[in-house]
Amino acid sequence: MERSAYQRVLLKLSGEALMGDLPYGIHEPTLTAIARQITRGQQLGAEVAIVVGGGNIFRGSTAAAVGMDRATADYAGMLGTIINALALQDALEKAGAVVRTQSAISIPQVAEPYIRRRAIRHLEKGRVVLFAAGTGNPYMTTDTAAALRAVEVGAQVLLMAKNRVDGVYEADPRVVPTARRYRRLSFIEALSNRLEVMDSTALSLCMENRLPIVVFDLRAPDSIVRAIAGEDLGTLVGEHETVLAPDTA
Repeated sequence: MERSAYQRVLLKLSGEALMGDLPYGIHEPTLTAIARQITRGQQLGAEVAIVVGGGNIFRGSTAAAVGMDRATADYAGMLGTIINALALQDALEKAGAVVRTQSAISIPQVAEPYIRRRAIRHLEKGRVVLFAAGTGNPYMTTDTAAALRAVEVGAQVLLMAKNRVDGVYEADPRVVPTARRYRRLSFIEALSNRLEVMDSTALSLCMENRLPIVVFDLRAPDSIVRAIAGEDLGTLVGEHETVLAPDTA
């Protein structure tokens, strides 16, 4: 069996990744498949923490755009991430993992409060740690939460599992069919060109703390396991020079 390329990873899952082919909500077979991959990745020797979004249930920025108070909308979105975290917790436990869910907003009946030292201890004991409710603050995305938690717990890499997107491109490939995919991308170029890796706050946080990011397609075969094993897939964002993927150059 392969070994993990990292001691500790943080996996960012979008809420949309849990929908499968549904228009909204959680697709149970997709959730089960993700949980099995995470468990297999952990068996390679990695300590695994996860931040999950809530866009499959409620997206605060969308609600704010149609007139809802932005802070209220964002708090509602945080509740969506808690629902997703609990669903993923259940699927992971059925797959054989030991799981702890920590929430950035107080909800003691279903999740621990977020406490950094406790989260690190759970990881050291081989438990999967789910971080729910983003950062606990409005106006902050779950991408920012993922970057922040990764830095706080000392992850060696941030794994960004995208839905139907196999990396970072020069432009949106759905709009510009000739757009090329980056194999490696520098932090500076990603920020200066406003490439859609993650929001600029999250990306700046990763750059300041020299935290590499792997952007890959969740739907690719065994993508989570392969990312944890350190395979060359998707786009690696870091302090290196920018290199285009050879199959698109």
